Amino acid sequence: MPLRPARCYKELKKPPYTRKEYIDGIPQPKISKFVMGNPYGDFDVVLELVSLEFAQIRHNALEAGRVMANKYLSKNVGDDKYLLIIRQYPHHVLRENKMMAFAGADRLQDGMRQAFGKPIGTAARVKFGSVIAEVRIPRSAIPQAKEALRRLKDKLGINARIVIKELKTTSS
Repeated sequence: MPLRPARCYKELKKPPYTRKEYIDGIPQPKISKFVMGNPYGDFDVVLELVSLEFAQIRHNALEAGRVMANKYLSKNVGDDKYLLIIRQYPHHVLRENKMMAFAGADRLQDGMRQAFGKPIGTAARVKFGSVIAEVRIPRSAIPQAKEALRRLKDKLGINARIVIKELKTTSS
């Protein structure tokens, strides 16, 4: 069985932890842009990356996938010929009870006593069938958009599929 990335924080074990007004010390999400490319372009089709499982996607995985997809599309399609939109936002705050791992650490920590944890990052909680990202392109660039979404999916560590939808009907 191949080693799956993001297996520590992928499962939806706990209820959502999103009330940021009560939580101190939340790191900022690494994902910086959610819309890339040409937002005013005239596109024929939209390709959507749809989740096939209930999972959490960490903010740094979303950013890594966004960078890969955007770089591939801008290099192979052109900056003004696509629109890449990340549809999920990392609202859920992840916590970790950090344990020390050196000689004599057993005298400095309490183990599982009061193990609530400190915020270490954020994650987007996706459901089965929710759209993670979409690419709008002209019909001639469908293979490049499929490859870009495949690269984005590989960074996320969850099962997903690519769905192609028409934006314009072809007149025949």
